[in-house]
Amino acid sequence: MSTIRLTKEFSFESAHALEGYDGACREIHGHSYRLFVTVKGTPSSDAASPKYGMVMDFGDLKRIVGEEVVSRLDHSFVLRRSEANDRLADALGTRFERIVRVDYQPTCENMLADFAARISRRLPAGVALHSLRLHETATSFAEWHAEDNS
Repeated sequence: MSTIRLTKEFSFESAHALEGYDGACREIHGHSYRLFVTVKGTPSSDAASPKYGMVMDFGDLKRIVGEEVVSRLDHSFVLRRSEANDRLADALGTRFERIVRVDYQPTCENMLADFAARISRRLPAGVALHSLRLHETATSFAEWHAEDNS
């Protein structure tokens, strides 16, 4: 049976600030992110299975990415954990609820590595994460490929 790749697109709105950066992105700013998730596997050959002919159900992929990425980051402010950022997050937390602290600089590149780990561990047996593409803007994106990270 053939190996097939499935891709599903997701979108979310999020703000971040890059602490210590030497350009404009050190300021609070937001993006309309577009995330493309590609998985690969062999379609089920079990004619008795409700998933017959599928690598995986697109609805299952939507649920996994929704729980691991979209619901966590949509309409949030993402900050790297540091003493200064923790003080800022605590102050903002008195007014705003959706502040996400991460252990890395929240660049597009680092976010992809985080997403890959989160999504990979939730995929069903026989299905592997193939690639991720995260657009920060219409013309700027980063990619993660499993073959580069094995």
